[in-house]
Amino acid sequence: MKNKIIYLAIISFLIVSCKDREQAQVANTENKTVTTNYSGDPITHEFDTEIDSLISKMTLEEKVGMLHGNTMFATAGVERLGIPELTMADGPLGVREEISKDSWAPAGWDNDFATYYPAGGGLAATWNTELSYLFGNSVGEEAAARGKDVLLSPAINIIRTPLGGRTYEYFTEDPFLNKKIVVPFVVGLQENDVAACIKHYAANNQETHRDYVDVQIDERTLREIYLPAFKAAVEDANAYSFMGAYNKFRGDYLCENNYMLNEVLRREWGFEGIVISDWAAVHTTKKALESGTDIEMGTPKPFNEFYFADSLIEAVNTGKIAESEVDKSVRRILRVMYTIKSIDDKGRVKGSIDTEAHFQDAYKIASESIILLKNDKKLLPLNLDAIKSIAVIGNNATKKNALGGFGAGVKTRREVTPLEGLKHRLPEGITINYAEGYQEKYAKNEKAKFGDITLNGPVPIDELDPQMLEEAVEAAKDSDVAIIFAGSNRDYETEASDRANLDLPFGQEELIKEVLAVNPRTIVVMIAGAPFDIKEISEKSNALLWSWFNGSEGGNALADVILGNINPSGKLPWTMPEKLEDSPAHATNSFPGNQTVSYDEGILVGYRWFDTKNIAPLYPFGYGLSYTSFVFSGLQTEKKTYSVEDTISVNIDVKNTGEMQGKEVVQLYVSKPDSAVKRAAQELKAFKKVEIPAGEKRTVSLTIPVKELAYYNVESKSWVVEKGSYLLKAGNSSRNINSKITITVK
Repeated sequence: MKNKIIYLAIISFLIVSCKDREQAQVANTENKTVTTNYSGDPITHEFDTEIDSLISKMTLEEKVGMLHGNTMFATAGVERLGIPELTMADGPLGVREEISKDSWAPAGWDNDFATYYPAGGGLAATWNTELSYLFGNSVGEEAAARGKDVLLSPAINIIRTPLGGRTYEYFTEDPFLNKKIVVPFVVGLQENDVAACIKHYAANNQETHRDYVDVQIDERTLREIYLPAFKAAVEDANAYSFMGAYNKFRGDYLCENNYMLNEVLRREWGFEGIVISDWAAVHTTKKALESGTDIEMGTPKPFNEFYFADSLIEAVNTGKIAESEVDKSVRRILRVMYTIKSIDDKGRVKGSIDTEAHFQDAYKIASESIILLKNDKKLLPLNLDAIKSIAVIGNNATKKNALGGFGAGVKTRREVTPLEGLKHRLPEGITINYAEGYQEKYAKNEKAKFGDITLNGPVPIDELDPQMLEEAVEAAKDSDVAIIFAGSNRDYETEASDRANLDLPFGQEELIKEVLAVNPRTIVVMIAGAPFDIKEISEKSNALLWSWFNGSEGGNALADVILGNINPSGKLPWTMPEKLEDSPAHATNSFPGNQTVSYDEGILVGYRWFDTKNIAPLYPFGYGLSYTSFVFSGLQTEKKTYSVEDTISVNIDVKNTGEMQGKEVVQLYVSKPDSAVKRAAQELKAFKKVEIPAGEKRTVSLTIPVKELAYYNVESKSWVVEKGSYLLKAGNSSRNINSKITITVK
């Protein structure tokens, strides 16, 4: 598996042209005999004759059985024809434990342990496409070993609000970073004869009212911000399945939205795979099927009462739906099954699961995801020569998150906590003084109401226990150094609810201030998946780290960063606001809506809003410090003038001027100062992570297809590259630009 990294370098930066899209799809689908026909004409496969033969032998009831769940995570097969069930599993954090056939209760197996991988925010924070491929390939091996045909992953919705309950699970606020992380993940996953299921398509950017809210987005914003990663998953990674989201879009539920499923996904992008509904996201029979949904899952009724079950059989028998519509979906399902070799299982990848190799994959991702936000007085990495005792404070020092919250978790044999990680890494002779400091406690019997608390959300109790506070303060006083593990967890950040505010829960801010007051040699470690209000903590502390729900090896990775065995190289994949009302969805008062939500900020999502409106964030998009220092110089392009079909080649020198080997992320942003249309002040258009030994210099090469500079023209329904000057800006965050150069598109 590890030798496939060379392949990643090719696939993750494919130029989005018809020729390259075709090459990518041929490379990733062994059974195709011709490339995708983007006009929407039928595709020819070497197994189409077999599929047609199978369909001709099937009864209507057998066909319909393939179109809906007959257990919680599988559709029916046709045993007499050798067609197995289509099996699925949740997967953003790793392969979910086995679920009972007819309920959400665990099946109780003793052989469904899996690796717990870092959450999506952590992966995006690595800014490393090679690690994205590694993640996809590793979890794909685990899904294969469990006999799963479809892994319901990755989750790639844009982070529109910092309050989002699934922010921890999604990647980023930026469409370019999003697609560059998505493509290698899907490629790596599907190399294991398991279908990725890209979710949640589309505009599923809040949990509040998610079952019915009607999302209104103008077409340009839709195309430039919310669809690029989905489009790349089809055209560059050849994803085999998509998941239709819960919400409505422009009046129609996403699972019965002809525009999004048939017009955009299938006809424009050439998607050949299957559309699977989110669980209980189908609301009709005829409209959903004819609009492009192929499989209905999770509707809270007996399986035969699903919309795509008995009701569909009746609709066909009474002439309300043509049987050819059913055949269309069956054909798509069978094509995926042949592609992943589930029909005859010959030569199919067998995979492996719950292995030491996969735990180390999780470690590699976690170790590059951790972000150094502040390091005044060089408190980090810890110099153990002068330390005999360390106070470890906070519930998050021992909190486990693999099975937390509502939604998909992982049953794992290993989840190393931060306290355990320090015990593993610290030499003998150093005393650890542990104090819990705060308790994770929630109010009982309080009805959720947005504005006070989020819809169905957990309500934290923020009062500290006086005795626990005293124990924490005394531990800090009596220790050479204190480390507070604070932040959030997967019970507080969770699917099905958004947070009410950015406040740290459980009284943690008071605890941190009290500890800082008695021991200035205190390191604050935030473990969370989404932004919080840490302005005062940032101002008062000398050392501040940001970590994530970081998988089976998260505690070891965190300990290695604290002790300097790993030089931190993570970068924020979203903007950390000083206050909630600075964020675009809240500045425009357009979150969460009620029956309808209008994305009034338009294309100015995330850092685009902060940079264009000149609003200072607490920590900007792309930000992250290192234990060493880097200097950029010599930004240049190979020429000054380009045509629309060209690719811009950019070189920049990066020197490690410190005393420790480290990794830096070169980020290239583009501005069009004299644009005829509204644009963001700057947009990320290239990045590369590079490792440089202390004292050495590397020349980093980046490329930007000129077509990446286009905006979406609503009137012509096409992407347009404006002629004229563009400013290319290199830096190591959106707010730390240190080199600029101008090029011209003729």
